[in-house]
Amino acid sequence: MNNANKGLMKLLPVFLSFIVMGFIDIIGVATGYIKQDFGLTDFISQFLPMMVLLWFFVLSVPIGVLQDKYGKRNMLNIGMVIQAIGLGLPFVYYSFPIMLAAFILLGIGNTVIQVSSNPLLQDVAPDDKLASYMSTSQFVKAIISFSGPIIASFMATRMGNWKLVFAVYGITSLLAALWLSMTPIVESKADRKPASFASCFGLLKHRFVAFMALSIFLIVGAEVAVNTNIANVLIAKYGLTLDKAVYGISWFFAGETISRFLGAIILNWIKPRVFLLLTTLVALAGIVGVFLAPTDTIAFVSILVIGLGAGNMFPLIFTMALAKMPDRANEISGLLIMAVSGGAFIPLVMGYVSTLLGPLVSIAVVGVCMLYILGVSFYVRKNG
Repeated sequence: MNNANKGLMKLLPVFLSFIVMGFIDIIGVATGYIKQDFGLTDFISQFLPMMVLLWFFVLSVPIGVLQDKYGKRNMLNIGMVIQAIGLGLPFVYYSFPIMLAAFILLGIGNTVIQVSSNPLLQDVAPDDKLASYMSTSQFVKAIISFSGPIIASFMATRMGNWKLVFAVYGITSLLAALWLSMTPIVESKADRKPASFASCFGLLKHRFVAFMALSIFLIVGAEVAVNTNIANVLIAKYGLTLDKAVYGISWFFAGETISRFLGAIILNWIKPRVFLLLTTLVALAGIVGVFLAPTDTIAFVSILVIGLGAGNMFPLIFTMALAKMPDRANEISGLLIMAVSGGAFIPLVMGYVSTLLGPLVSIAVVGVCMLYILGVSFYVRKNG
């Protein structure tokens, strides 16, 4: 087997871990069905994604420290197994408390996956291709994020049980862990003291790292907010049924999927900091489009445009942060994945605004997040 094939055999199971990572985005459509099944309010239903994403804040830095000691691949396998257990709980007993527990395990497992997978990709990807491969991995993740609402809707309408999507995801998580455990990967180790809590949080003294962390907080928060709230916007504005409105989620992830596929190609020629500015402007245009859309068809297209803009923001920020301090990859990864907890808080803010002022007004929360990213894009052009 030549070197190219050997490299591909290492890349494939790592890329599969990004598909498994994408299973977390099922919380959007799942929140809608759980809200309907148990008669929850907009505000209370947002505690479901909070139960998932809160763990990114609590556990990301400890996981970054642990993987510096025990290895990225080992931690990644542990995360995929924990996620599979959470996905299996709804088949033990279906109740709101059980779903909260399932979402907690899903969040813990996915936190481990996200902290470990990005630096592990850095170990198997050529240095000059990292930005492109990072977008490719996010493209792979986006495929399942796009497919999730469609699979859940199919399971609900054709199989009579939307929760069957959890079974598909859980089995895939276990198979991915098995494949990765059988794949030999030589992990890079920095010639320095092992990571610690102090060394991780000490990086926030660097203005660039702090800006990147807050950017991830708002990017993921905005993505999850669209994921978990856009169906409510479409129902309120156009009177759609839930089964039709959840396709808005798929339109969003379709935009992200296309964006990441194109980003993997474009980033071979355009610098990440320039591309970040362009994609942020596209996302803002889509948000304005949702506000002004006179029909649901135009609203779906505008949601697609938001996805086109938002799709590459996470890998762009991650790539720029890792490139700034490559020898601190585990600590950087822990901090940035901790910032993924924005997905727990921003949707809650959006849900509160929706309850107080109406679903359409709540889109402004996403707009504010994107305006911050626009400001950061100007900053990194000067300081990247």
